[in-house]
Amino acid sequence: MCGIVGIVSQGPVNQSLYDALLVLQHRGQDAAGIVTCEGEKLHLRKDNGLARDVFRTRHMIQLRGRMGLGHVRYPTAGACNSAEAQPFYVNSPYGITLAHNGNLTNAEDLKRDLFVEDLRHINTDSDSEILLNVFAHELQIQGKLRIDEQDVFRAVAGVHRRCRGGYAAVAMIPGFGICGFRDPFGIRPIVYGIRETDEGTEYMIASESVALDTLGFRLIGDVAPGEAVFIDIDGHFYSRQCAPDPILSPCIFEFVYFARPDSIIDNISVHKARSRMGRKLAAKIKREWSNHDIDVVIPVPDTSRTAALQLANSLGIPYAEGFIKNRYIGRTFIMPGQKVRKKSVRQKLNAIDLEFKKKNVLLVDDSIVRGTTSQQIIQMAREAGAHKVYFASAAPPVRYPNVYGIDMPSANELVAHGRTEDEVARELGTDRLIYQDLSDLVQAVQKRDKSRVDRFDAAVFDGDYVTGDVTHEYLQHLALHRNDGAKEAKSFRGDGVIGLHNTV
Repeated sequence: MCGIVGIVSQGPVNQSLYDALLVLQHRGQDAAGIVTCEGEKLHLRKDNGLARDVFRTRHMIQLRGRMGLGHVRYPTAGACNSAEAQPFYVNSPYGITLAHNGNLTNAEDLKRDLFVEDLRHINTDSDSEILLNVFAHELQIQGKLRIDEQDVFRAVAGVHRRCRGGYAAVAMIPGFGICGFRDPFGIRPIVYGIRETDEGTEYMIASESVALDTLGFRLIGDVAPGEAVFIDIDGHFYSRQCAPDPILSPCIFEFVYFARPDSIIDNISVHKARSRMGRKLAAKIKREWSNHDIDVVIPVPDTSRTAALQLANSLGIPYAEGFIKNRYIGRTFIMPGQKVRKKSVRQKLNAIDLEFKKKNVLLVDDSIVRGTTSQQIIQMAREAGAHKVYFASAAPPVRYPNVYGIDMPSANELVAHGRTEDEVARELGTDRLIYQDLSDLVQAVQKRDKSRVDRFDAAVFDGDYVTGDVTHEYLQHLALHRNDGAKEAKSFRGDGVIGLHNTV
């Protein structure tokens, strides 16, 4: 999961890109990058770390221009080194740069085709570089020295014909403009908005609407599945549907965990969706555990707060904040490596003993993935003096790998894979475990007016992959090459390290 942003401005764009990345930091803490365009010249800064650490004053001064891209990353494909920080750049044609969020399920086939047929060399293990080169090739084969927006749309149509999986991307062509596009299933989110200034009209494309809000852009809408939007350097806007028969199937896990609650994705408020999750979970407890003895509901900060508060209100049970969070520790779910996750949970959270002592506590979290965080939090609650510790998940059991850009590549690393709910409860050490039903989750996220979502990608819960091309062999390959052990080995070897420069 990554955060992407592209801005066409009437003045210097570096500060706006940086501010947008700070707002999107929750989507990736491994690396950050910004590339700007000054006339025909590109200026690039990218490295491992948080945005606030990657960009210093000396870097910002060099990021000149009024058009640019930004990216925050956490690794799913590829290695965890700075060589795979984005945006990526390719010289031919036109010097295109690209920032990408998602995962290509046919990356290996594309990499072979790019080398053998398109005569393009890929320097890293990142499928984002593959996506960039496919887009660049589709532009190049049109054979034009000067292109227009229709050429860009034809190139995106070529990307949709060749690429499979979930992807949202922004690409910049120096001296010409910025394009944003989304896969034909609309799995990964991408929105765009407008801002009127004294100098003229400015546009932003970003992963979440909150990036637009904080910078004063008015949300126009989501990039539709299969659609491309293009803004030229003078601020003219164009859009076109570039894929036949698109089906809007957004990732439901965005609403459960990844997105900020103040974002709106596909016309659905993340905050409202999480509130409805809490109400649905309370209804299940009333239905299946009417004689419960819960004394207090305590959320696992931060993403579960909305659901936990609504659950407590619906059950008529006191709600309390029982954990204090160290905000200088990143989100443990997206940290690479199980050892790092285990160590960071205790650093991140500390229990307030008075809220637990001699009480039957219901802890509420947004989801349970590997179980590392849940297991330690339950133990912390017991150590704080809780009489009984129950645990509720606002999402169903995560039993299957994610192949569209979320770091769940190996089923064996998922605590619910191959286990019953009672077995998961014993593994976590809780007195009782309550999972959300999948049908209730879908109803919670789906607005009453049914919005315009055709279906949700809920493959991590039901194993139904919306793109229809995910085989058992592919999942085995994914588990072998992207599990925690493989990532740690790759990071230790330093695979794929190449030089980085502040200017391209």
